[in-house]
Amino acid sequence: MIRINLLPFRKARAKENVRQQISVFLLAVALLTLTMSYIAMYCNRKIAGMDEQIKNDRQQLESLNKLTKEISEIKKNLEIIKKKTAVIKDLQLNRNSSAMLLDAMTYMVVPNRMWFTSLSDMGATVDIVGMALDNKTVADFMVRLETSGLFSAVNLRTLKQQTIRNVTIKNFAVSCTKIVKSVSAPAGKAVKK
Repeated sequence: MIRINLLPFRKARAKENVRQQISVFLLAVALLTLTMSYIAMYCNRKIAGMDEQIKNDRQQLESLNKLTKEISEIKKNLEIIKKKTAVIKDLQLNRNSSAMLLDAMTYMVVPNRMWFTSLSDMGATVDIVGMALDNKTVADFMVRLETSGLFSAVNLRTLKQQTIRNVTIKNFAVSCTKIVKSVSAPAGKAVKK
């Protein structure tokens, strides 16, 4: 009878199973290593892209901050220019006001009965100091000032009698408040008598 020893076959089979398990384990470790390295490379690329995006965003923010500063400087300069323009317009409107006031005053003076010794134009107030032959002349002058349309209030501050070379005259001081108007022809020309 022939004897066959089956034990080495089982041992060989067990060794083969152990080799297969080790191969599967090593293959799994290799696949896991490859997968982990791929994920690490992907994450590194994504981080590098985000770092680049952050760098670009910071540069853009700096350029926008510079632009914002320039815009604020331009706005400040524009405000200064607007103020200067307003001053120039105001000067343009008021540059002829003194001449127009003097021109209007020539039509409000009662001819051959009064004369001015002082005329002061201080903003909204005009102070007139002069001499007249009598009280009626001063009253007529004040009525002409009130009806001229140039003044809102006409007040007699002083009225004194003075004698010069045996002639009695009246020294007067009148204060007027101007009506603010744009540049136009003086309304006093219509009062001419």
